[in-house]
Amino acid sequence: MFEKDVLQLIRGLRAHKGHEREYVQTALRECRKEIKTNDMDAKATALMKLVYLEMFGHDMGWASFNVLEVMSSAKYLHKRVGYLAAVQSFRPDTEVLMLAENLLKKDLTSPDKNLISLPLGAIPHVVNPSMANSLLSDLLSRVSHSSPAIRKKAIVTLYRLAVVYPETLRPAWPKIKERLLDDSEDPSVTAAIVNVVCELGWRRPQDFLPLAPRLFELLTQGGNNWMAIKIIKLFSQLTPLEPRLVKKLLPPLTSLIKTTPAMSLLYECINGIIQGGIMEAAGGTTEGDEIARLCVSKLRAMLVVQGDPNLRYVALLAIAKITASHADLVADHQDVILECIDDADISIRTRALDLVIGMVNSNNLQAVVQRLLKQLKTACKSLPQSEAETERVAQDGIIPMADDDEGTAMSVPKNERRSDQPPPLPEDYRILVIERIIELCSKDSYANMDDFDWYISVLVDLVDQCPPGIASGSFGSARSGKTSVSDAIGAELLNVAVRVKGVRADAATAAQSLLLIEQRESTGSAGVLGPAAFIAGEYAQMLPDPEAVLTSMLHAANARLPAEALSLLLHAIPKIFTVLTSDQQSPWTEARRSHVVLLVARVVHFLEPLTLHPSLEVQERAVEYLDLMRLVSEASSNHSVEPIDGSVADPPLLLTQAIPSLFTGIELKPVAPAAIRNVPQPGDFDLDLPINSSLHIILASVDYETDYEGDDNEVRRFYHEKPSAVKTEYNKSASERLESTSNGHKASKSQDTESLLDPQALERKRLERRERYRDDPYYIDSERASGTSTPIHSILRSQNGDELDVDAIPVMELDLGQLRDARGTQSDTDQSRTNKHKPAKRAKRHFEITSDETLGGDDETAAPAVNKLYTASTAFRPTKSLLQMDSSALASLSMDETSQGTSKLDFERRQQEEEEMIRAVKEVERLRLQMQRQAEQIEEPEAEGTVVKSRRKKKVRVGLNPDQNGEAENGEVTKKRKKKKKPKEGNGDEPVLEPAVEDEPLVEEGETQAKVKKKKKRQVTFED
Repeated sequence: MFEKDVLQLIRGLRAHKGHEREYVQTALRECRKEIKTNDMDAKATALMKLVYLEMFGHDMGWASFNVLEVMSSAKYLHKRVGYLAAVQSFRPDTEVLMLAENLLKKDLTSPDKNLISLPLGAIPHVVNPSMANSLLSDLLSRVSHSSPAIRKKAIVTLYRLAVVYPETLRPAWPKIKERLLDDSEDPSVTAAIVNVVCELGWRRPQDFLPLAPRLFELLTQGGNNWMAIKIIKLFSQLTPLEPRLVKKLLPPLTSLIKTTPAMSLLYECINGIIQGGIMEAAGGTTEGDEIARLCVSKLRAMLVVQGDPNLRYVALLAIAKITASHADLVADHQDVILECIDDADISIRTRALDLVIGMVNSNNLQAVVQRLLKQLKTACKSLPQSEAETERVAQDGIIPMADDDEGTAMSVPKNERRSDQPPPLPEDYRILVIERIIELCSKDSYANMDDFDWYISVLVDLVDQCPPGIASGSFGSARSGKTSVSDAIGAELLNVAVRVKGVRADAATAAQSLLLIEQRESTGSAGVLGPAAFIAGEYAQMLPDPEAVLTSMLHAANARLPAEALSLLLHAIPKIFTVLTSDQQSPWTEARRSHVVLLVARVVHFLEPLTLHPSLEVQERAVEYLDLMRLVSEASSNHSVEPIDGSVADPPLLLTQAIPSLFTGIELKPVAPAAIRNVPQPGDFDLDLPINSSLHIILASVDYETDYEGDDNEVRRFYHEKPSAVKTEYNKSASERLESTSNGHKASKSQDTESLLDPQALERKRLERRERYRDDPYYIDSERASGTSTPIHSILRSQNGDELDVDAIPVMELDLGQLRDARGTQSDTDQSRTNKHKPAKRAKRHFEITSDETLGGDDETAAPAVNKLYTASTAFRPTKSLLQMDSSALASLSMDETSQGTSKLDFERRQQEEEEMIRAVKEVERLRLQMQRQAEQIEEPEAEGTVVKSRRKKKVRVGLNPDQNGEAENGEVTKKRKKKKKPKEGNGDEPVLEPAVEDEPLVEEGETQAKVKKKKKRQVTFED
């Protein structure tokens, strides 16, 4: 049977273009058959093909047990394929993984170095906590292996075990530390240990502070740039714990910065000096200033490198960190940094924007902002998601994939982009640029701003550059939408108008340009309409054309604005209306009365549908101003235009005094956000006290209400029933409705003349109207007994009398076209006159910025509250693990033996049991020898002619009485030491041995004196 190998599988896949899916499915079926055979070579070949197909996304989890079979093969080539498949397909939760533990243990203890490398390479990919606890003892023995490659792999594998199960690091750390402190260790093993220590050090740097001398020695030795980078990173974590390291590290780091040709090592040296606080700690000294200038000059050299955008990006990151401590040095290189704003890479532009904020001053502010504005205006806006996908396909074409569902290769010609056309800017980058411009201009309460007129024009230009967002919603929705960047622009425009008095006229002009309906081209400018309406209403007397602004505000499209913007718009309408109609110097003529009535009709037509708006704020303001406009309509219609006593008729006091008094008074000023904290609380103020003590009784009575209200109760229908869609009669313009009303009056004049002139008919209608609106709280009846008369009520009665004839409104035809043409001609004339007399250069003006209003002397609350959109976080962020693994559990692990918990690993328990067994064996052996010695002392030798030598023992000698017995009081037998026998001079040459004299027994200190009984020894003579 002929079997395909991996090379033939690859060739076949390339030969079946367009039909890759069918070919792959066929290959998978063949692999399923081959892997079930008993031939190990066939299993290994099929497994290799499955590994290749698994990289294309085809799952091979069903072959886990077959992988285990190939791993257990005796041949090295088969084992290598099996371990490769295990790394590719096994996961920590694989079911057959528990069966592989014994196999891994067996291969770890193999004498073959190549075979040991296989499990060392596979364990980090498949290890789980239970396996880590089981394999720890076998891995620790591999740390002392004779091969440096095995030691290096074992140390890296131990780190992976510590990540999965942090408790394994405690018994492994002594061996790792021993390898690191060994001067004769292989450099590759030392580099691996430094790598592991660096990964562990940023979690708990205090545990590795004792290694600083050895790490400094490795740093100064050099020879390995990768290890030097790791050591510098570790020292950046250790210097905050040991400030004395700053002075020690400055010379070698300075030498590395000056001499190293490697850009990676150069950047890491600079980054380590910044993050470790070495530059700040050495600030003010000669060495500190020298290292700061050196770092900035090297970073400038990185920025001018054209071929490496990554190097420019990290250089900008480092410069941004240096700016906090040495802003003057960075400002000298602002020309290079500003060039990065126009870089083709968006990420480099973003980092340059963050850096420019700290470099801008009053001299270069306008130049930087104009550069950013030009960037926004020249670049086209990004396409929506659907169009962007089509554009990507058109630009790059479609590449056929092996798993394409359609199965046919598609070829789309690439669309060539013009070289002079800049790439589109993403929406998030546009938003970031707008936010940075506002932050640059409003920094430190406009400390760098010299020309607020220019700033207002910049804000208006930024509105056109806002990305499209939720501009408006459909009528009937109270949802305001998400906060967009246009809201920030509107808030900043309002902030400038309120704080800077000298620029309010320009702010009103800008608000008018934003509110005019024919100039609303940007779809993302809905957020700026609310603040613009507030400015137009608050400073309506400064508007160039208030009537045009009011016309735009009354446009039907404004009803679809968000609730917040619409509520501000409704509040500005009566203010502008007051400016147009409250002139006391102009006489009250027929033309002026007709003009006022027309404006009132237009306002009423706009407000009536908004009384049913879902937003309570919009509904309340619409109802209030609608009733106010109806009063104005009645007062204007009934006020006579005929002169009294030969003088010119005065306008109604309702228009000239009453309504303007509602919107005039104390000037609005900015208030500090924390000023409310300084407001004194009244002494008798109790928040727990109920407002109405009988509220629970009232609420309980509602549940048992038995009075039946008929369907004819209008008050109940108004508050408790959902209003039905009623077709209003205001579907025409105000002029058409006035004209139709006039025609209707003429047609029915002959029929209603008697009824209109009949006093009884008028009285009957008035009584019916009063009864119909008897319970309506919004209806103001001139004859209703409601207590004290209001000022508006008094004015109406004094000017118009007791009876108001609503039908007596005069009707005149107005040609709106002529008015529009006249207004346009006048505006064109004014514009041409303005352009003609426009000065070449405006004189520099002095602006006074109003500070926040506050209470008390708290400096914190008195500081001006400037709208800051973005604040760069300067807090230290820990570096992420380079191995991309979650090592957060290591932060709570202490390698101090005194802080170990009660739970111990299996390895530690076995080690403790072995130590206890060794101690027990030693104790048993000691007791056995002691008993043996005691037995020897009891059985004394009695053989004749034997000289017994006593064992000498250093003990305290105690004098004994000759009459003492040989046993102590406690019955113990003491050891005796005998002296050597010396030859005694006698007659002739015969040696005579002196009888052995027993020495005094030795007694330990603290023991009682023992009684020793002397025994006589027989004298032995030797004859020839």
